[in-house]
Amino acid sequence: MITDSLQALARALATKEVSSVELTRQYLERIARHNPQLNAFISVDEANSLAQAGAADARLARGEGGPLTGIPIAHKDIFCAQGWLTTCGSKMLNNFVSPYDAAVIERFKRAGAVLLGKTNMDEFAMGSSNETSFYGPVKNPWNADCVPGGSSGGSAAAVAAGLTPAATGTDTGGSIRQPAALCNLTGMKPTYGLVSRYGMIAFASSLDQAGPLARSAADCALLLNAMAGFDERDSTSLERPREDYGQALTAAAGDRPLAGLKIGLPAEFFDQGCSPEVMQLVEAAIAEYRRLGAETVAVSLPSMQLSVAAYYVIAPAEASSNLARFDGVRYGYRAPAYHDLNDMYSKSRAQGFGAEVKRRILIGTYVLSHGYYDAYYLQAQRIRRLIAKDFAHAFQHCDVILGPTSPSTAFKLGEKAADPVQMYLSDIYTIAVNLAGLPALSIPCGFAGGLPAGLQLIGDYFTESRLLNVAHRYQQTSNWHLQRPAGFD
Repeated sequence: MITDSLQALARALATKEVSSVELTRQYLERIARHNPQLNAFISVDEANSLAQAGAADARLARGEGGPLTGIPIAHKDIFCAQGWLTTCGSKMLNNFVSPYDAAVIERFKRAGAVLLGKTNMDEFAMGSSNETSFYGPVKNPWNADCVPGGSSGGSAAAVAAGLTPAATGTDTGGSIRQPAALCNLTGMKPTYGLVSRYGMIAFASSLDQAGPLARSAADCALLLNAMAGFDERDSTSLERPREDYGQALTAAAGDRPLAGLKIGLPAEFFDQGCSPEVMQLVEAAIAEYRRLGAETVAVSLPSMQLSVAAYYVIAPAEASSNLARFDGVRYGYRAPAYHDLNDMYSKSRAQGFGAEVKRRILIGTYVLSHGYYDAYYLQAQRIRRLIAKDFAHAFQHCDVILGPTSPSTAFKLGEKAADPVQMYLSDIYTIAVNLAGLPALSIPCGFAGGLPAGLQLIGDYFTESRLLNVAHRYQQTSNWHLQRPAGFD
């Protein structure tokens, strides 16, 4: 039961093969057994989760259940959840119990899902390896000496190890897709504004977007159905007709289900920045897509080479502004000893934030300061516009863009910790998507040296259904996404 898909779990619950309480208890037992090894969860509240499961069972008994009713789901600890410790992986929020629910949490509650626990993450979502967390690094279930990716590494590790059937994450520059690639999962970053950011603690407001992490595209479609929707409390939320993201996945398909689909292959994704082993797996996936009927066309994203530089101006600038609220006055960590108000501010922030967060706050404050705003921040925003134009031009010639998700498989813990630039380059294939606000997902495409690799699919605005269908058709003819790490049976 633990390794079943969300659809299989829903059927088991509907037919009374298992109750939500029994299912939730199974996952809680797995967390207790395996989390000490992986460090994937920050907080678990067994009594709270079992109470929600009991309420879900009552709902199912009344015939009021939906596709996710009674299914336990873990949430990245960046989402406020009423009565739960919500830390953002930081000492700054080590004692913060949220008085309200984020919109994403509300929507899953409405769907009847059970909140299984809050997952570990890079501090304030700043990182690509899940090593910057105040609570210690998360380990990759495929190799405990390796990182799971970040910043949603706790969610990815938990799903990969079967500690939860699915989880939420957030993606600012690849923080869902990169961990999905490194942990052999399907992870999706929706179009910016499709999922409400209300109650999702902000890192970079114009880039952050919540999305699902699961084993398959079909499972991600179910999760996105619950997550997506307009929210008047979020000024960036988009009001659009409701959509069933899994509908296209159930349509009958012949031997060439993707006939007529044009897949764009950007030259910039196939340069020497990717490891040969990962590129070989990506090429094999391209061949499979051609067999499924898709046509491949050459496209170009010339401004993509500037995406990392632009991102690491824009994201720290927004972080500098967003994190100014953590001052030790209203909530969160406060220094135990100080002389006056300014000293309290300084000491609380110096002691409460980790090194990577401080680095980005300093960079952001610098690029926004008088005399540097035009030279750095304004130029980065111009590059952002060029990147969006490149994608718009490419989508005139193709329906979907394909390439690697990450330039390598999971690297060793500590391998890049001392070199921020090398760490930042881990997101070289994912960052441009966030700058343009486009949807994208990562799916498993094979293994190199015993570690999983990911294939990235990028779509035009609001083409989540198409992306999920393209991913699903590949997963119907491959079994990479069905592989499980040893020791977590």
